[in-house]
Amino acid sequence: MLNGHPTWALLPKRKGKTVVLLHGGLSSSASLLSVLGPPLSKRFELAAFDRRGHGRTADTDEPFSPESMADETIAFLELLGRRVYLVGHSDGANVALLVALRRPDLLKRVVAVGANYHFEGLVPMKDFTPESEGFNDFARKYAKHSPDGIEHAAVVLEKFTRLAKTQPTLTVAQLSEVTVPVLVMVGDDDVARLDHTVSLYEAIRESQLAVVPGASHAVLKEHTSECVRMIQRFLLGPVPPVTKYPLRRADDDQPH
Repeated sequence: MLNGHPTWALLPKRKGKTVVLLHGGLSSSASLLSVLGPPLSKRFELAAFDRRGHGRTADTDEPFSPESMADETIAFLELLGRRVYLVGHSDGANVALLVALRRPDLLKRVVAVGANYHFEGLVPMKDFTPESEGFNDFARKYAKHSPDGIEHAAVVLEKFTRLAKTQPTLTVAQLSEVTVPVLVMVGDDDVARLDHTVSLYEAIRESQLAVVPGASHAVLKEHTSECVRMIQRFLLGPVPPVTKYPLRRADDDQPH
């Protein structure tokens, strides 16, 4: 149960360094667990949960919002009772940024993959609707695990579309208050404009930037080995990183 709602979750089996995976919209934890789970589990304990209306967790009548998703995530982290590394993709990355702002005490570091901190930062895209090619496949995959059944797929899509067109609405000024080290990772053909991604990177003092060439919003699936290497180097390496000719980080304190 998270905030009174039955929620599917994977809990870490042991104590130790723990990575919490936050899935994207119209997705579930299974997506990240299948791609990042095997390599990351060699060095970290893993945890994840399906947000309301996603995967194995039933929906409610409430609209989707980044704030409510952050509420769910904070409740899950408090349940774990340990500071964690948060790795989020897409909507999960946006949620991770909100958690970093609201509860940095729960986090060690954050990896934000394919994030857009403001809805206006997205590249213009054709709407995905129940009339779109591919919707029936999406609905069948959704119904494979959802307690709400195949008929609810269109409802979830409508909620997701409304969310994507109106939220999140973070500002550079707000992001500058993030104190948790953040790795901003995107494909060079991702859903967020590259200038938007760079503004996210530049807003957060202890941030690092990874733009993966020849990659889309599915960068974690397209270039898994490269992404895992960069994620692990960020999670386990010094912050700020040790470089030969620091400019942006020239005035930072010694690595910690």
